[in-house]
Amino acid sequence: MKVKKGDLVQMLSGKDRGKQGRVLDARPKEGRVVVENLNISYKHQKPRPMRDSSRMGGTQMTPGGILDKPSAVPVGNVMVVCPVCHTPTRVGYITKEIRGKPVKVRVCKREACGQEIDI
Repeated sequence: MKVKKGDLVQMLSGKDRGKQGRVLDARPKEGRVVVENLNISYKHQKPRPMRDSSRMGGTQMTPGGILDKPSAVPVGNVMVVCPVCHTPTRVGYITKEIRGKPVKVRVCKREACGQEIDI
């Protein structure tokens, strides 16, 4: 999987097509990523008493209402945005020699750019 946690990605399909956000969680076994503020799902929750709320003598309640959280999207529906040319791009790899050891580095595959994505 060529998308990592912390990458800026753009949605290619779905209800949030064209929007950009940061990857909060990458799940390579499932082939899915969770993107900040995209693919929001809503959960209706009742207020419930908290566990171990014996402090101050009274029972404390967790707030109820409509909670929203981002849900996972398939990694094929997102594309990494290059930090240099600011356009969605495919990701390529090159090997660099760093301190005498070969290291794989992600690069932008656009012809005009070709800059490293890992900064």
